[in-house]
Amino acid sequence: MHVKTGDEVLVISGRNKGQRGKIKRALPKENRVIVENINMVKKHMRARGPRQKGGIIEIEAPIHVSNVMLICPSCGKASRTGHRFTEEGKKVRYCKACDATIGG
Repeated sequence: MHVKTGDEVLVISGRNKGQRGKIKRALPKENRVIVENINMVKKHMRARGPRQKGGIIEIEAPIHVSNVMLICPSCGKASRTGHRFTEEGKKVRYCKACDATIGG
């Protein structure tokens, strides 16, 4: 996957197109990510004992990873990413727009 937990992303398609958010959780087996305050859905919850009340709550639903684009921390633009190896042999991501290394 081209994004990780904690990355800031831009939604490029769907009903939340144009919105930005931070990735809360990545689900690599399903190729999906959960982004803060994006793709909010209503869920009916049953009461679980006297402490937790029932009702309708709003939660973030997963969005497909192909529908988000990483926002580069150095140039601030939503851009495509690539992978390269450093001199120490570590694999890092880089921004294809400004050629800066991302997170690493």
